[in-house]
Amino acid sequence: MMKYRSDIDGLRALAVLSVLIFHLNSDWLPGGFIGVDVFFVISGFLISHIIKNEVMQGRFSFFDFYKRRIRRILPPLYIVLLFSLLAGFFLLLPEDFDRLFSSVLYSSAFLANQFFPKTVAILILLPMKSRYCIFGRFP
Repeated sequence: MMKYRSDIDGLRALAVLSVLIFHLNSDWLPGGFIGVDVFFVISGFLISHIIKNEVMQGRFSFFDFYKRRIRRILPPLYIVLLFSLLAGFFLLLPEDFDRLFSSVLYSSAFLANQFFPKTVAILILLPMKSRYCIFGRFP
């Protein structure tokens, strides 16, 4: 088990703040989207450390690794998608809601890159991050 690292939490906070500021007004922090990359690197570092320790202790399993990832990622993902649909139902025009509904379907199946071909969204990065953490590179 990795001990708590306040420096990593500080980097996470800066990453999240930079993205929030960018979304509030991109003129305030034009490169604020870099926070997503910082978060990606931090996450890869932590996951790689966990995998390395489990391998060294002889208890690493791909099945258990993905089971933990699924338990951690899917519940909040589906909650966000559900609330997005609920809000969209009341706030969007029918054509816009249809597009939102389609994006939710694709996102819930981790196929966002099929729906948003020119957008690098977090749902596109998750499979890449998993491969990087396991193989140490993008195969």
